[in-house]
Amino acid sequence: MADWEIHKPLGICSGSGEVIGPGRSFIATLVETGNGFERRDYTEQYWQQDSPAVYCYWKSTMPEDDKKKKIFVDNDMLLAFFERLATETDEEKINFRFVLTLVLMRKRLIKYDSSQTVDGKEIWTVKITGRNETADVINPYLTEDKIEQLSDQLGQILQVEFSG
Repeated sequence: MADWEIHKPLGICSGSGEVIGPGRSFIATLVETGNGFERRDYTEQYWQQDSPAVYCYWKSTMPEDDKKKKIFVDNDMLLAFFERLATETDEEKINFRFVLTLVLMRKRLIKYDSSQTVDGKEIWTVKITGRNETADVINPYLTEDKIEQLSDQLGQILQVEFSG
């Protein structure tokens, strides 16, 4: 597993260097690098003018030091991220998608339907709730520790709490 550069918002626009102050809306993104995913934040103005190439994005608000952060990662964004990872063949991204699948199952956005073995790999077929669609997910047989580690990384990237 590569060490992905996952950080909380630093309060600086990755494009312009402009300060993103507490309470200000911004666009949080995931950018694919040679080492995996890196989080980068942009002011809304920079985002609208320059639209940098990103893997996925969501709107957030810069937390104030003494207040709980507001997060705007909605179910549609999580499903879009899940779907975007569907064609990836990199082991890290397959693992990441599997953990995201477990999160989406917990949120009841997808449901396990069946599984089959193809070329020695267990493939889960899941149904996307509210749609007449299914998706295939490779089960990489992760240990509980690895699932917890990836869940923590996913939560850090998206700045959401998935436990509970």
